[in-house]
Amino acid sequence: MPTPPPPGPGPGPGSGSSGRSGAEPAPDDTFTTAVPARLDRLPWSHWHWMIVVGLGTVWILDGLEVTTVGNIAGRLSEEGSGLDITSAQITGLAAALYVAGACTGALFFAWLTDRYGRKKLFMITLAVYLAATALTALSFEAWWFFLFRFLTGFGIGGEYAAINSAIDELIPAKFRGRVDLIINGSYWLGAVGGSLLSVVALNTAIFPKDLGWRLTFAMGVVLGLVILLVRRNVPESPRWQFLHGRGEEAEELVASVETEAEREHGRPLPEPGAPITIHQRKSIGFVIIARTVFRSYPRRAVLCLSLFIGQAFLYNAITFGFGAILTTFYDVPTGSTGYYFAIIAAGNFVGPLVLGKLFDTIGRRIMISGTYVLSGLLLFGTAWLFDLGSLDAQGLTACWCVVLFFASAGASSAYLTVSEIFPMETRAMAIAFFYAIGTAAGGITGPLVFAELTESGHVADTVLAFQLGAGLMTLAGLVAAFLAVPAEQRGLEDIAKPLSATS
Repeated sequence: MPTPPPPGPGPGPGSGSSGRSGAEPAPDDTFTTAVPARLDRLPWSHWHWMIVVGLGTVWILDGLEVTTVGNIAGRLSEEGSGLDITSAQITGLAAALYVAGACTGALFFAWLTDRYGRKKLFMITLAVYLAATALTALSFEAWWFFLFRFLTGFGIGGEYAAINSAIDELIPAKFRGRVDLIINGSYWLGAVGGSLLSVVALNTAIFPKDLGWRLTFAMGVVLGLVILLVRRNVPESPRWQFLHGRGEEAEELVASVETEAEREHGRPLPEPGAPITIHQRKSIGFVIIARTVFRSYPRRAVLCLSLFIGQAFLYNAITFGFGAILTTFYDVPTGSTGYYFAIIAAGNFVGPLVLGKLFDTIGRRIMISGTYVLSGLLLFGTAWLFDLGSLDAQGLTACWCVVLFFASAGASSAYLTVSEIFPMETRAMAIAFFYAIGTAAGGITGPLVFAELTESGHVADTVLAFQLGAGLMTLAGLVAAFLAVPAEQRGLEDIAKPLSATS
């Protein structure tokens, strides 16, 4: 995790105890502030840990959700589960509805996030998730299960836009890459928990068939309530505040964080960079956002679409069919697949944890393109070995671990990329749009296609599923090699000038 930077020069204008605000009176609706520069020069502190814990833990929920459903698919489809549903409907239709809900929720809540603030929306979206998950546990008919899987995704999708916006706007530039990757990678901690939880829940010696799977969803609710309590202390983004006519609140918040950081590290803060002047405004219309993203930054738009589609298809090629592959080709019992997936999920989390710092040091272009291309080529190799019959269940799991060690860092960098390379007025909507389009292409189509391929029982079909995911991931890596933006250790306003900025 990040370590504090070395001491810089003594306090200057806009830092320390004198001249801290950096704000200047401006005519009309303009506002001059050094808040972005002051946030970026902060050393790592307890305040940043609060941000990481309060906001990053939602990805654990998402991982718990998706993995739990994948692991209990076999049990839900058995007679006596309490639901008249098939395994293909769970891994195919229910998974597609969850992703469709996430895409819809991302777009809907992103618009509200840019309009009403990060804090309000990351509280509301978590509440939506909690309610939908609790009602999923009470499912008595297949349609009820499908409906609340959609609404659970609706809440989670809203979290992506609100939280990625807040994280990048609150974390100093020096640490932004590694922190963003590790937080997005924490999805796989939830996946580990979901896998191991499913092993216990599916044990009929402990819980009846119609109760164990319900308790897995109930555990998600309990975890969500804990996160809700922690998240109450996470502040609004100062960048959002000064843009929306709440400049004084932004100045006061940053001043309090600076005081805390100086006390914690026992030295004055270095002088911040130059202030910026912006026209304060309440909201930005969809037309302006679309024109900005696609007309002003067309190369960046192509990059983001490629990254999201590539990672979505690679992950769907593996994760949505892993249980069916293990049970169909290697006779692994349904109740034991969770052990295998826990190992895969652990490899996924270690990837961003180990490689994250390199995105801030070696740089975005090399690391993004490298992780995408390497994971794609490794999955091609896995498909070849699987086709030859050279892998047993343990060997295939080991191959998946190696592939996803690199793929997880690459996939997390897609969220990092889209959240930092567009103007801050468009940030939440840009995240939502590219997440929705990329995930809809790979996350809705993927489960429907890959569920059929991996459950057919034919080796050639599963090989094709692997090759589709590997090909699109490799292609996205090649796009990144040419189009990735060198955003490492640069302020967000330097990477993309705010639409509201003025001389």
